[in-house]
Amino acid sequence: MDNLAHALAGAALGEAGLKRWTGLGMAALIVGANLPDVDVLGLLVGENLAWRRGWTHGPLGLLLLPPLLAAALIALDRWQGGRGRRPAARPPVRPGPLLALAYAGALSHPLLDLLNTYGVRLLMPFSDRWFYGDTLFIIDVWLWTLLAAGVLLSRRRARAGHPAPARPALTGLLLACSYVGAMGLGSAQAARLAQAAAEARGLRPVDAAVASPVPVDPFRRDLVVRADGRLLFGELRFAPGPRLSMSPAAAPTNMADPAVAAAAGRSKDVADFLYWSRLPFARVERRADGAVVTVADARYSDGSTPGRFSVTARVPAAGEASARTDRPPTSAGRAPDWPAGN
Repeated sequence: MDNLAHALAGAALGEAGLKRWTGLGMAALIVGANLPDVDVLGLLVGENLAWRRGWTHGPLGLLLLPPLLAAALIALDRWQGGRGRRPAARPPVRPGPLLALAYAGALSHPLLDLLNTYGVRLLMPFSDRWFYGDTLFIIDVWLWTLLAAGVLLSRRRARAGHPAPARPALTGLLLACSYVGAMGLGSAQAARLAQAAAEARGLRPVDAAVASPVPVDPFRRDLVVRADGRLLFGELRFAPGPRLSMSPAAAPTNMADPAVAAAAGRSKDVADFLYWSRLPFARVERRADGAVVTVADARYSDGSTPGRFSVTARVPAAGEASARTDRPPTSAGRAPDWPAGN
Protein backbone atom coordinates (compact mmCIF):
# COMPACT_ATOMS: atom_id res chain seq x y z
CA MET A 1 0.00 0.00 0.00
CA ASP A 2 0.99 3.65 -0.18
CA ASN A 3 2.94 5.16 2.70
CA LEU A 4 0.01 7.23 3.95
CA ALA A 5 -1.96 4.02 4.51
CA HIS A 6 1.00 2.51 6.36
CA ALA A 7 1.39 5.62 8.53
CA LEU A 8 -2.33 5.72 9.33
CA ALA A 9 -2.26 2.05 10.32
CA GLY A 10 0.59 2.76 12.74
CA ALA A 11 -1.17 5.84 14.10
CA ALA A 12 -4.45 3.94 14.57
CA LEU A 13 -2.63 1.24 16.53
CA GLY A 14 -1.10 3.94 18.68
CA GLU A 15 -4.35 5.78 19.35
CA ALA A 16 -6.01 2.45 20.13
CA GLY A 17 -3.84 2.39 23.23
CA LEU A 18 -0.43 1.05 22.25
CA LYS A 19 1.28 4.45 22.31
CA ARG A 20 0.75 4.59 26.06
CA TRP A 21 3.18 1.76 26.61
CA THR A 22 6.20 4.06 26.43
CA GLY A 23 7.48 7.43 25.43
CA LEU A 24 8.03 7.71 21.65
CA GLY A 25 5.61 4.80 21.22
CA MET A 26 3.69 6.57 18.47
CA ALA A 27 6.92 7.31 16.61
CA ALA A 28 7.94 3.64 16.83
CA LEU A 29 4.58 2.57 15.37
CA ILE A 30 4.40 5.10 12.52
CA VAL A 31 8.05 4.93 11.48
CA GLY A 32 8.07 1.15 11.95
CA ALA A 33 5.00 0.85 9.73
CA ASN A 34 6.94 2.51 6.90
CA LEU A 35 10.39 1.10 7.67
CA PRO A 36 10.41 -1.87 5.23
CA ASP A 37 10.12 0.61 2.35
CA VAL A 38 13.72 1.61 3.01
CA ASP A 39 14.43 -0.63 0.01
CA VAL A 40 13.40 2.34 -2.15
CA LEU A 41 17.01 3.44 -1.71
CA GLY A 42 17.78 0.92 -4.44
CA LEU A 43 16.70 3.63 -6.88
CA LEU A 44 19.91 5.46 -6.03
CA VAL A 45 21.95 2.61 -7.52
CA GLY A 46 19.69 1.93 -10.49
CA GLU A 47 17.61 -0.84 -8.92
CA ASN A 48 13.84 -0.97 -8.59
CA LEU A 49 11.62 -3.97 -9.37
CA ALA A 50 14.20 -6.61 -8.45
CA TRP A 51 14.77 -4.97 -5.07
CA ARG A 52 11.32 -3.75 -4.07
CA ARG A 53 9.24 -5.67 -1.54
CA GLY A 54 11.93 -8.26 -1.01
CA TRP A 55 14.62 -8.51 1.67
CA THR A 56 13.26 -5.71 3.88
CA HIS A 57 9.77 -7.25 3.72
CA GLY A 58 10.91 -10.79 4.56
CA PRO A 59 11.81 -12.56 7.81
CA LEU A 60 15.36 -11.25 8.15
CA GLY A 61 14.44 -7.65 7.40
CA LEU A 62 11.50 -7.73 9.79
CA LEU A 63 13.73 -9.27 12.46
CA LEU A 64 16.59 -6.78 12.15
CA LEU A 65 15.00 -3.44 11.27
CA PRO A 66 12.86 -2.89 14.43
CA PRO A 67 15.83 -3.12 16.85
CA LEU A 68 17.66 -0.53 14.74
CA LEU A 69 14.64 1.75 14.90
CA ALA A 70 14.28 1.28 18.68
CA ALA A 71 17.98 2.03 19.18
CA ALA A 72 17.70 5.18 17.06
CA LEU A 73 14.68 6.43 19.05
CA ILE A 74 16.39 5.75 22.36
CA ALA A 75 19.46 7.63 21.12
CA LEU A 76 17.23 10.53 20.04
CA ASP A 77 15.57 10.66 23.46
CA ARG A 78 18.93 10.73 25.23
CA TRP A 79 20.34 13.31 22.84
CA GLN A 80 17.36 15.59 23.45
CA GLY A 81 17.64 15.05 27.19
CA GLY A 82 21.34 15.89 27.20
CA ARG A 83 20.70 19.19 25.42
CA GLY A 84 17.62 20.19 27.37
CA ARG A 85 15.35 19.74 24.36
CA ARG A 86 13.38 16.73 25.52
CA PRO A 87 9.63 17.53 25.67
CA ALA A 88 8.52 17.69 29.31
CA ALA A 89 5.27 15.88 28.53
CA ARG A 90 6.98 12.85 27.03
CA PRO A 91 6.70 9.75 29.26
CA PRO A 92 9.86 7.78 30.04
CA VAL A 93 11.15 5.73 27.14
CA ARG A 94 11.12 2.04 28.07
CA PRO A 95 13.35 -0.03 25.75
CA GLY A 96 11.36 -3.28 25.93
CA PRO A 97 7.93 -1.83 25.09
CA LEU A 98 9.53 0.48 22.51
CA LEU A 99 11.04 -2.51 20.72
CA ALA A 100 7.71 -4.34 20.83
CA LEU A 101 5.96 -1.36 19.20
CA ALA A 102 8.66 -1.10 16.54
CA TYR A 103 8.00 -4.75 15.69
CA ALA A 104 4.22 -4.18 15.69
CA GLY A 105 4.57 -1.31 13.24
CA ALA A 106 6.99 -3.15 10.98
CA LEU A 107 4.86 -6.31 10.86
CA SER A 108 1.83 -4.28 9.82
CA HIS A 109 3.68 -3.24 6.66
CA PRO A 110 3.88 -6.56 4.75
CA LEU A 111 0.34 -7.39 5.88
CA LEU A 112 -0.93 -4.27 4.11
CA ASP A 113 1.34 -4.80 1.09
CA LEU A 114 -0.09 -8.29 0.74
CA LEU A 115 -3.51 -6.81 0.03
CA ASN A 116 -2.87 -5.49 -3.48
CA THR A 117 -2.00 -6.93 -6.88
CA TYR A 118 1.60 -5.64 -6.92
CA GLY A 119 2.79 -8.46 -4.69
CA VAL A 120 5.28 -8.92 -1.86
CA ARG A 121 8.02 -11.50 -1.28
CA LEU A 122 7.19 -12.49 2.28
CA LEU A 123 9.86 -15.19 2.54
CA MET A 124 12.92 -13.39 1.17
CA PRO A 125 15.76 -14.33 1.19
CA PHE A 126 14.71 -17.95 1.75
CA SER A 127 12.29 -17.91 -1.18
CA ASP A 128 11.69 -15.33 -3.91
CA ARG A 129 8.06 -16.32 -4.36
CA TRP A 130 5.63 -13.43 -4.78
CA PHE A 131 2.39 -13.39 -2.77
CA TYR A 132 -0.72 -11.48 -3.88
CA GLY A 133 -3.91 -10.56 -2.02
CA ASP A 134 -5.83 -8.88 -4.89
CA THR A 135 -7.96 -7.19 -2.24
CA LEU A 136 -7.33 -3.42 -2.32
CA PHE A 137 -6.10 -0.93 -4.88
CA ILE A 138 -2.66 0.30 -3.87
CA ILE A 139 -4.17 3.70 -2.93
CA ASP A 140 -7.49 3.15 -1.18
CA VAL A 141 -9.33 6.28 -0.05
CA TRP A 142 -11.86 4.28 1.99
CA LEU A 143 -9.11 2.65 4.03
CA TRP A 144 -7.60 6.10 4.57
CA THR A 145 -10.98 7.44 5.70
CA LEU A 146 -11.68 4.68 8.21
CA LEU A 147 -8.23 4.83 9.79
CA ALA A 148 -7.92 8.62 9.73
CA ALA A 149 -11.38 9.12 11.27
CA GLY A 150 -10.50 6.77 14.12
CA VAL A 151 -7.20 8.54 14.75
CA LEU A 152 -8.65 12.06 14.68
CA LEU A 153 -11.65 11.24 16.86
CA SER A 154 -9.48 9.48 19.44
CA ARG A 155 -7.14 12.46 19.60
CA ARG A 156 -10.09 14.81 20.04
CA ARG A 157 -11.40 12.65 22.87
CA ALA A 158 -8.00 12.59 24.54
CA ARG A 159 -7.72 16.40 24.42
CA ALA A 160 -11.22 16.68 25.92
CA GLY A 161 -10.32 14.31 28.75
CA HIS A 162 -12.78 11.62 27.71
CA PRO A 163 -12.52 8.44 29.83
CA ALA A 164 -12.33 6.18 26.75
CA PRO A 165 -10.24 8.01 24.14
CA ALA A 166 -9.11 4.83 22.37
CA ARG A 167 -12.59 3.68 21.32
CA PRO A 168 -12.82 5.51 17.94
CA ALA A 169 -9.39 4.23 16.86
CA LEU A 170 -10.35 0.69 17.83
CA THR A 171 -13.62 1.07 15.92
CA GLY A 172 -11.73 2.40 12.89
CA LEU A 173 -9.39 -0.59 12.94
CA LEU A 174 -12.28 -3.04 13.22
CA LEU A 175 -14.18 -1.35 10.40
CA ALA A 176 -11.03 -1.32 8.26
CA CYS A 177 -10.56 -5.06 8.84
CA SER A 178 -14.20 -5.69 7.94
CA TYR A 179 -13.83 -3.62 4.77
CA VAL A 180 -10.68 -5.52 3.80
CA GLY A 181 -12.46 -8.84 4.36
CA ALA A 182 -15.43 -7.82 2.21
CA MET A 183 -13.14 -6.59 -0.57
CA GLY A 184 -11.19 -9.85 -0.48
CA LEU A 185 -14.36 -11.91 -0.80
CA GLY A 186 -15.47 -9.75 -3.73
CA SER A 187 -12.17 -10.23 -5.56
CA ALA A 188 -12.23 -13.99 -4.99
CA GLN A 189 -15.76 -14.22 -6.39
CA ALA A 190 -14.85 -12.03 -9.37
CA ALA A 191 -11.85 -14.22 -10.19
CA ARG A 192 -14.00 -17.36 -10.08
CA LEU A 193 -16.57 -15.83 -12.43
CA ALA A 194 -13.84 -14.71 -14.83
CA GLN A 195 -12.30 -18.17 -14.92
CA ALA A 196 -15.69 -19.77 -15.54
CA ALA A 197 -16.36 -17.33 -18.40
CA ALA A 198 -13.00 -18.14 -19.99
CA GLU A 199 -13.53 -21.87 -19.71
CA ALA A 200 -17.00 -21.50 -21.23
CA ARG A 201 -15.27 -20.05 -24.29
CA GLY A 202 -12.99 -23.06 -24.53
CA LEU A 203 -9.92 -21.39 -23.02
CA ARG A 204 -8.21 -24.20 -21.14
CA PRO A 205 -6.28 -24.82 -19.03
CA VAL A 206 -6.61 -21.60 -17.04
CA ASP A 207 -3.37 -21.00 -15.15
CA ALA A 208 -4.19 -17.52 -13.77
CA ALA A 209 -7.35 -15.53 -13.05
CA VAL A 210 -6.82 -12.13 -11.44
CA ALA A 211 -9.48 -9.70 -10.23
CA SER A 212 -7.91 -6.31 -9.62
CA PRO A 213 -9.57 -3.67 -7.41
CA VAL A 214 -9.82 -0.22 -8.97
CA PRO A 215 -9.50 3.30 -7.50
CA VAL A 216 -12.41 4.65 -5.42
CA ASP A 217 -15.09 2.17 -6.61
CA PRO A 218 -15.20 -0.90 -4.32
CA PHE A 219 -17.93 -2.49 -6.46
CA ARG A 220 -15.83 -3.00 -9.61
CA ARG A 221 -13.00 -5.34 -10.54
CA ASP A 222 -10.78 -5.42 -13.62
CA LEU A 223 -10.34 -9.01 -14.77
CA VAL A 224 -7.56 -10.89 -16.54
CA VAL A 225 -7.53 -14.60 -17.32
CA ARG A 226 -4.54 -16.39 -18.81
CA ALA A 227 -5.02 -19.73 -20.54
CA ASP A 228 -2.97 -21.56 -23.17
CA GLY A 229 -0.71 -18.57 -23.79
CA ARG A 230 -3.58 -16.15 -24.30
CA LEU A 231 -5.07 -13.35 -22.22
CA LEU A 232 -8.74 -12.54 -21.84
CA PHE A 233 -9.67 -9.18 -20.32
CA GLY A 234 -12.92 -8.14 -18.68
CA GLU A 235 -14.74 -6.27 -15.97
CA LEU A 236 -17.17 -7.14 -13.20
CA ARG A 237 -19.52 -4.62 -11.59
CA PHE A 238 -21.27 -5.72 -8.40
CA ALA A 239 -23.70 -2.77 -8.21
CA PRO A 240 -26.52 -2.19 -8.85
CA GLY A 241 -26.40 -5.89 -9.82
CA PRO A 242 -23.60 -8.25 -10.88
CA ARG A 243 -22.61 -7.53 -14.49
CA LEU A 244 -19.76 -9.45 -16.09
CA SER A 245 -18.30 -8.35 -19.42
CA MET A 246 -15.36 -10.00 -21.17
CA SER A 247 -13.42 -8.97 -24.26
CA PRO A 248 -14.61 -10.53 -27.55
CA ALA A 249 -11.40 -12.47 -28.12
CA ALA A 250 -8.30 -13.54 -26.21
CA ALA A 251 -4.98 -11.92 -27.11
CA PRO A 252 -1.73 -13.91 -27.39
CA THR A 253 0.92 -13.25 -24.77
CA ASN A 254 3.72 -13.68 -27.36
CA MET A 255 6.00 -14.80 -24.54
CA ALA A 256 7.31 -17.77 -26.54
CA ASP A 257 8.65 -15.44 -29.23
CA PRO A 258 12.47 -15.84 -29.29
CA ALA A 259 12.85 -12.07 -29.44
CA VAL A 260 11.48 -11.85 -25.88
CA ALA A 261 14.10 -14.27 -24.57
CA ALA A 262 16.77 -12.34 -26.46
CA ALA A 263 15.58 -9.06 -24.97
CA ALA A 264 15.76 -10.51 -21.44
CA GLY A 265 19.26 -11.75 -22.13
CA ARG A 266 20.45 -8.35 -23.35
CA SER A 267 18.55 -6.01 -21.02
CA LYS A 268 18.66 -6.06 -17.23
CA ASP A 269 15.50 -3.95 -17.20
CA VAL A 270 13.61 -6.61 -19.15
CA ALA A 271 15.03 -9.46 -17.05
CA ASP A 272 14.09 -7.65 -13.82
CA PHE A 273 10.62 -6.90 -15.19
CA LEU A 274 10.01 -10.57 -16.00
CA TYR A 275 11.23 -11.55 -12.55
CA TRP A 276 8.62 -9.22 -11.05
CA SER A 277 5.83 -9.66 -13.58
CA ARG A 278 2.82 -11.83 -12.85
CA LEU A 279 0.95 -11.72 -16.16
CA PRO A 280 3.57 -10.74 -18.75
CA PHE A 281 2.82 -10.18 -22.40
CA ALA A 282 4.96 -8.83 -25.20
CA ARG A 283 4.67 -6.83 -28.37
CA VAL A 284 7.38 -7.53 -30.93
CA GLU A 285 8.04 -5.13 -33.79
CA ARG A 286 10.33 -6.72 -36.35
CA ARG A 287 12.64 -4.62 -38.48
CA ALA A 288 15.33 -5.31 -41.03
CA ASP A 289 18.07 -5.09 -38.39
CA GLY A 290 16.29 -7.04 -35.65
CA ALA A 291 13.32 -6.38 -33.37
CA VAL A 292 11.96 -3.95 -30.80
CA VAL A 293 10.44 -5.81 -27.85
CA THR A 294 8.05 -4.20 -25.38
CA VAL A 295 7.11 -6.27 -22.34
CA ALA A 296 4.16 -5.29 -20.16
CA ASP A 297 2.02 -6.80 -17.41
CA ALA A 298 -1.69 -7.46 -17.91
CA ARG A 299 -2.44 -6.42 -14.32
CA TYR A 300 -1.80 -2.84 -15.40
CA SER A 301 -3.01 -2.87 -19.00
CA ASP A 302 -6.13 -3.58 -21.01
CA GLY A 303 -4.06 -5.49 -23.58
CA SER A 304 -4.40 -2.84 -26.27
CA THR A 305 -1.56 -0.72 -24.85
CA PRO A 306 1.46 -1.52 -22.66
CA GLY A 307 -0.01 0.44 -19.75
CA ARG A 308 1.94 2.24 -17.04
CA PHE A 309 4.32 -0.66 -16.32
CA SER A 310 6.38 -1.70 -19.33
CA VAL A 311 9.95 -1.93 -20.60
CA THR A 312 11.37 -1.89 -24.11
CA ALA A 313 14.59 -3.31 -25.56
CA ARG A 314 16.11 -3.58 -29.02
CA VAL A 315 17.34 -6.97 -30.22
CA PRO A 316 19.64 -7.37 -33.23
CA ALA A 317 18.83 -10.13 -35.68
CA ALA A 318 21.81 -12.22 -34.51
CA GLY A 319 20.70 -11.97 -30.88
CA GLU A 320 17.20 -13.18 -31.71
CA ALA A 321 18.57 -16.18 -33.54
CA SER A 322 20.74 -17.23 -30.59
CA ALA A 323 17.79 -16.93 -28.21
CA ARG A 324 15.99 -19.78 -29.96
CA THR A 325 18.17 -22.21 -28.00
CA ASP A 326 19.19 -20.19 -24.93
CA ARG A 327 16.77 -19.03 -22.24
CA PRO A 328 18.34 -16.16 -20.29
CA PRO A 329 18.33 -16.04 -16.51
CA THR A 330 16.52 -13.32 -14.63
CA SER A 331 18.18 -11.11 -12.05
CA ALA A 332 17.53 -13.86 -9.49
CA GLY A 333 19.67 -16.29 -11.47
CA ARG A 334 16.88 -18.61 -12.59
CA ALA A 335 14.87 -19.07 -15.77
CA PRO A 336 11.65 -17.03 -15.83
CA ASP A 337 8.40 -18.95 -15.65
CA TRP A 338 7.16 -17.84 -19.06
CA PRO A 339 3.80 -19.14 -20.27
CA ALA A 340 3.64 -20.82 -23.63
CA GLY A 341 2.14 -18.75 -26.41
CA ASN A 342 2.52 -17.52 -29.94
